[in-house]
Amino acid sequence: MGVLGRKTLYAELSQIVLGTGCMALGIQWFYDPCGFVTGGFTGIGIIVRQMTEGIAEGGIPLWLTNLVLNIPVFAAAFFVMGRQFVGKTAAATVLLSGWLFVIPPFDMAQKDLLLASVFGGVLSGTGMGLVLLAKATTGGTDLAAVLMHRKLRHYSVVQILEVVDGLIVLAGMFAFGPQSGLYAMLAIFVTSKVSDALLEGMKYAKAAYIITDRYGEVAGALMQRLNRGVTGLQAKGMYSGTEKCMLYCVVSRKEIVTLKEIVVEIDPNAFIIVSDAREVLGEGFIENEAES
Repeated sequence: MGVLGRKTLYAELSQIVLGTGCMALGIQWFYDPCGFVTGGFTGIGIIVRQMTEGIAEGGIPLWLTNLVLNIPVFAAAFFVMGRQFVGKTAAATVLLSGWLFVIPPFDMAQKDLLLASVFGGVLSGTGMGLVLLAKATTGGTDLAAVLMHRKLRHYSVVQILEVVDGLIVLAGMFAFGPQSGLYAMLAIFVTSKVSDALLEGMKYAKAAYIITDRYGEVAGALMQRLNRGVTGLQAKGMYSGTEKCMLYCVVSRKEIVTLKEIVVEIDPNAFIIVSDAREVLGEGFIENEAES
């Protein structure tokens, strides 16, 4: 493995360590104290902990349930999928169980279910996003769904995972009541939005499509006054049948107002379409964004 490969591996391992730590904080400080079951083996662990409080003091700890449930799943994955497939995922699973062992339960939200669902979702989503960016998962129902998919080919992995996690959330509603279950669904929503934001990129921008007969003047003004690149796309008006040049320009959120003012100033009859651009990479754009 070269120097670049080792640096990449260290960066991914650092992301997994930090990500699993965030997930464990969300579970121990928000989900568990409020009885939120958001799916996965940790959700099963919360249910088991609640059901075994009368058998053992404090119930069976989450880290132990998570570790025990993952052992047979990883053993099956090792023989079915191969060693390379389960490598980083195994590390992430062990780290999550380790964090759950080290971090003590604490009711950070003070029984406020809304706060617990929002802040627990933010922590869990951040952690999940970091782990996924490192090209790993924390095992559990994700890995179980991949294995089940080999026998249930007519269903996708996502569909299988939704059913499995849905059954776990349903069991949590029976264990902790419908109110906790509904707030757990809110936490799942927040988690998915935060993890998606990390995966898709946080440098939001605006993309503008401009249809104007004075495209040369508009493009020149945008390039000169905004210092942004403009691309001319050949288009055809289907109603009029005339050939047109549609301009395409990506700007920062702060610059979109100026862009519209420039276009309307040159051609009040111009047609402008503005959409969100999730992430913009390229020479010039990031430097200008950093300065703004």
